[in-house]
Amino acid sequence: MRLFIAEKPSMGREISKYLPEQSRVQKRDGFIVQGDDVVTWAFGHVLEQAEPGDYNERYKRWNAADLPIVPEEWRLLITKSSEKQFHTIRKLIEEADEIVNAGDPDREGQLLIDEILLFVNNTKPVKRILLNALDEKSIRSALADLRDNKDFYNLQQSALARARADWLIGMNLSRAYTLQQRRQGNKVTFPIGRVKTPTLALVVRRERELENFVPVDYFTLKVLYEHANGSFWATWQPKDEQVGLDPEGRLLNKAIAEELAKRLVDSKTGVIEKREKTKKKEPQKLPLSLSALQVAAGKAYGYDPQQVLDTAQKLYEKKLTTYPRSDCDYLPNNQYGDRKAILQNLSQNSGVIGEWAKGANQSIKSRAWNDKKITAHHAIIPTTVACNISSLPTMERNIYFLIAQSYIAQFYPEHEYEQTRLTVGQEGEQFVAHGRVITVLGWKALFQKPKKNESNTDEMDSDNSDVENSENASEITSAGKKRPAIEESGELPTVKKGDTLVMDNYAIDPKQTKPPSRFTAATLLQAMKEIHKYVKNEDLKKQLKAVSGIGTEATRATIIDELINRKFMSVKGKKKIIQPTELGYLLVDALPEEMLYPDETALWEERLAAMSEGADTLDSFLTDQIAFLKRLIEKANNGLTVDGLDTDGFNIASTVRTVKRQAPLNGNKGTNNDSTYAAVRQPLSEEELSKLADCPACGQGKLQLRKGKFGEFYGCTEFPKCRYTQPVGGTNQNRQNGEGRTASGTNSLDPQVSMALQEAQANGTLEYKCPRCGEGYLVPVNRNGRVNWTCSNQLQCRTIVADVDGKPIKFST
Repeated sequence: MRLFIAEKPSMGREISKYLPEQSRVQKRDGFIVQGDDVVTWAFGHVLEQAEPGDYNERYKRWNAADLPIVPEEWRLLITKSSEKQFHTIRKLIEEADEIVNAGDPDREGQLLIDEILLFVNNTKPVKRILLNALDEKSIRSALADLRDNKDFYNLQQSALARARADWLIGMNLSRAYTLQQRRQGNKVTFPIGRVKTPTLALVVRRERELENFVPVDYFTLKVLYEHANGSFWATWQPKDEQVGLDPEGRLLNKAIAEELAKRLVDSKTGVIEKREKTKKKEPQKLPLSLSALQVAAGKAYGYDPQQVLDTAQKLYEKKLTTYPRSDCDYLPNNQYGDRKAILQNLSQNSGVIGEWAKGANQSIKSRAWNDKKITAHHAIIPTTVACNISSLPTMERNIYFLIAQSYIAQFYPEHEYEQTRLTVGQEGEQFVAHGRVITVLGWKALFQKPKKNESNTDEMDSDNSDVENSENASEITSAGKKRPAIEESGELPTVKKGDTLVMDNYAIDPKQTKPPSRFTAATLLQAMKEIHKYVKNEDLKKQLKAVSGIGTEATRATIIDELINRKFMSVKGKKKIIQPTELGYLLVDALPEEMLYPDETALWEERLAAMSEGADTLDSFLTDQIAFLKRLIEKANNGLTVDGLDTDGFNIASTVRTVKRQAPLNGNKGTNNDSTYAAVRQPLSEEELSKLADCPACGQGKLQLRKGKFGEFYGCTEFPKCRYTQPVGGTNQNRQNGEGRTASGTNSLDPQVSMALQEAQANGTLEYKCPRCGEGYLVPVNRNGRVNWTCSNQLQCRTIVADVDGKPIKFST
């Protein structure tokens, strides 16, 4: 008997349809019998990692002295919801002569079936079927090409390493930092994850960037030059040593531009110093991986990543598209032969999809077909099953549109254009103009925004091209500084080196730097995918650029949803922007940087990828994980020895879960905002409260010792109703409003800023009035080796500006 074990019932039923025996099909409870073949299935993971308390009864209480908890022998337990089906699978394995692993064709799918076989100590031979699509052609092809399951041992080891690393980090650090907060009087429960914690930190850091953002006013000087063959605008490119530039090469002093403009008017003529004309090509945009599809759908339709995954799964189960949880955006060469059938089916649709398919050149073979780039699966594309797009529900229709659009683009020519760059010299300065002329529109014809009056059901705004125009990017000077981007025009007049130009006009344009955008679910997922852009260690950026980010294609959407559902982040407004909640700030501020920046996690993902290729080992990876774990536990314990730790323990649920916020200490019901807290500051006993000082702001709460990002402080027990804080060893300078809140309603004093203010007052160096509020002074604050100037008027102003040669940037010129 040959036994197929599918990952889920739907996949098992599809495999069953194309097995050799079709006349005598016996459907049983939990499996299907077809001659010598039997098909059964799991319900996702039918086994789960044991909890610490399952290894030792003492671990049911959370004790810092027990950490780290590292199992000598890892255990799996049968999930209660899958117990009946698991015993069915076990019995069928005992009866089988050969087994086929029919898990999804990825890391998790490999482990999901393999762990069952390992759990029951299977010794039977095992094959592997790889199903990238559930249409008849794909399944028959996969059945004819069964692989030895041993070929995927490294992939299974990689999945096992990820699962165990997640357990070690989650179980140990959740306990370590929860207990740390308990020792400081904060009765909270912190769920910490290897991926979700740095993801939350991305959102918190972005929000703080926005809170502290100070727009910089700068100026650009453009000159209109006349030539016999036409006129054009050119932009001044200041030299590196030019006075009045900030570190980014922006001109902050308008008077400098005005003085130069006057000199240009007086001299009147310039000379063409350089003319560069090059022909360039942009290859076809690649087909879509799941992340690329989620980002594109988020931008085009506002769908969140989980909606996109769920919809792609529906299309997959309808056999209309290939496997959705793909991290690959390339296609195998043997798939190229399906293009005729796929394009023929797409051409039967009305609207632009049908028109594009009819205009496709089937002789073109883009860079997408590359066997060397294929992982366990290929990019998401339409199958050979015909699809009437207009009959699909709206969301399915839109997702199918994006998938089909990217596939059809592979059969359009490369985008071609001529790039011209003119450099003009006048008065010892250089002025640059860029021009572009498109010679072949090519595949970009499919990604132009539709006209507003178009109403076809599949003619959506899908301008989601990810190809960047390098000519419009900021230029890098010889000193490594960035200059503001030069605006690009169309065709420039024909000129040659040495030609004389007449200055006809000039313009000094005022500009202002823009703050970074808040994340949406789609852009946060993109940030997780492109995590190299957010690492703290600059040396790692290039190394990690090839890494596929943190999390996996299948888990990123779930992680974002979990952070939102557990009230660490919230979604607001029509644009569905993501912002951290008070709980999100609290968690991030309590953790060390190793858990907040993605550097370590991204490196782990790189090692997991290497392990799947046989270039790393499970034991080596976990040894390094445990060493990392011990360092972070030591930080949580603040250097205390085991003898110095509280070993009485806490009865905290082993599985960290969201809990509702308790009522305030005075017995009043909380506000609606209280429900945004997933952690709980438990009320102190009457005896404990009697020992605390009264809050001078609200008169109802007590001042309790807490620990924040900048050290210990006293906070009111009526938080968040009252946000009064007081530094340890001093009184709070906060001005309170009538309800006990600080003037800003949200801020408390930063001890580092307070110390910097006191030092400046003592030294007589308080000289830079804040340009925003006009009340505070800018004082230098050194954080992590970097100096920024912060307004001392903390309760009403959150201005932070860069340091330039020992002065605030506003006062450096």
